[in-house]
Amino acid sequence: MSLVRNTAVQASLTFASRILGFARDIILAAKIGAGPVGDAWATAQQFPNLFRRIFAEGAFASAFVPTYARTLEADGPEAARAVAEDALKVLFAATAALTILAQVFMPWVLLVIHGGQAGDTENYNLAVLLTRITMPYLTFMAIAALFSGVLNSLERFILSAGAPTLLNLCLIPAGLLGTTPQLTATYAAIAFFIAGLLQAGALWWGVSHQKVKLSLIGWPRLTPAVKKVLLLAVPGTIAASGTQINIIVSQSLASFEVGAKSWLYAADRLYQLPLGLVGVAVGVAILPRLSRAARAGDTAAGARTMDEGLGLAMALTFPAAAGLMIAPVYLIDAFFVRGAFLPSDAAAAGAALFHFAWGVPAFVLIKVLAPPFFAREDTKTPMRFALVSVVVNTLLGAGLFFWLKQSGQEGFPGLAIATSTAAWVNAGLLALSLARRGWYRPGPRLWIGLLRAALATAILGASIWLMLWQQPAIIEAVGGSHALAAAATVTSAAVIYGLAALITGALRISDIRQALRR
Repeated sequence: MSLVRNTAVQASLTFASRILGFARDIILAAKIGAGPVGDAWATAQQFPNLFRRIFAEGAFASAFVPTYARTLEADGPEAARAVAEDALKVLFAATAALTILAQVFMPWVLLVIHGGQAGDTENYNLAVLLTRITMPYLTFMAIAALFSGVLNSLERFILSAGAPTLLNLCLIPAGLLGTTPQLTATYAAIAFFIAGLLQAGALWWGVSHQKVKLSLIGWPRLTPAVKKVLLLAVPGTIAASGTQINIIVSQSLASFEVGAKSWLYAADRLYQLPLGLVGVAVGVAILPRLSRAARAGDTAAGARTMDEGLGLAMALTFPAAAGLMIAPVYLIDAFFVRGAFLPSDAAAAGAALFHFAWGVPAFVLIKVLAPPFFAREDTKTPMRFALVSVVVNTLLGAGLFFWLKQSGQEGFPGLAIATSTAAWVNAGLLALSLARRGWYRPGPRLWIGLLRAALATAILGASIWLMLWQQPAIIEAVGGSHALAAAATVTSAAVIYGLAALITGALRISDIRQALRR
């Protein structure tokens, strides 16, 4: 399949999952709110969401796919299956052991990421309980990640992209059943556990359907092939999860401000949408192609794949970033304000969303610029850059957070500023390293495409300003619903950008037809 079709499959299923995710978050925010219980719930989600993004959304697969694909091509299906099965057993044993240790030491573990609220014994204990329930999701996602890597190596993206939908299908009923904030959060934590089990099971079935039979029976063995996989996977996973590590650091600092975790989580749900739909989708789709080009020594093919991937990613990311920057409070207010989530919470979350928004292109660039390293089995270089970004985020975030608080302001917007700054540092280092090594330099066609996409985005921005100005009339036209007005505004913005992209040449019908025919 073409890159556009592979990306479309990944993105469309991710989009369906995110739409359900919005419904889930609206229900849970209304039931739980943005107080201490909301912060406890946000803490309990950090581990499962972190590992979902690292594993299920392609980071572990990015490290695993080149090794599996090379073995499949060089030694055949049975050798590749043996490598995958041995890696599965080792991965399961390691993550299961980590989960058990976390269950025992959870009260002390949470001092690192929720220590700011340790003085509130009741809600701190609630956070410990909820995180103990959600922690096994790590093991389930590790298993699911390896299965996704096998499927992606075979260019089968549907099941791995659609599996996260099961999380939302489990969480929505949990939110509806809860009658108090504490009870709702507990039901939702249990739903996380169930969803992880279902996702791992669904992907296991998908791999078996491709005639790749993998079993957990037997002791794990650190064979030479598994050691090589782990040597690539560990730094590769760290490299691809730099943004998520920065989010954990920010959430840890946010625990010193009651409500800040809930506000950051609401903002996170919106700005992560283009990252999941575009960055992850394109990164996953281009990796098998880059791996084949690297093995063949075909630098030109690799460059064409990167130009196409970056052009597609930025053409879809620019408008998303612009919309989030222009209307952050409006979007949070329309989709989240109800029940226990108040307009004041929307204003606070919107302040964070604005600063996350200008980092969105960098978040996406990281996902697209890292695969050329993974394709050449160089996972240490992106890891070093990711760790540099973590240091930048930690120092800048802590400095801004406490400086703002000492000056009498809320400190959490400083955490969003630091996260976005660190992402641009990471993306810049990746791009410079690729150019310096001669692995990739953007071609003239990409630069022209980016200029056209920027022009189309400027047209979109002006249109969004006009629609915001006309919001009273739009709200009245849809029966007084702010959520429906926002949905209509977002849909109109998407149509306007599509037309602007066609007019400016950022998107051409002939290119779409050619891509879909390939």
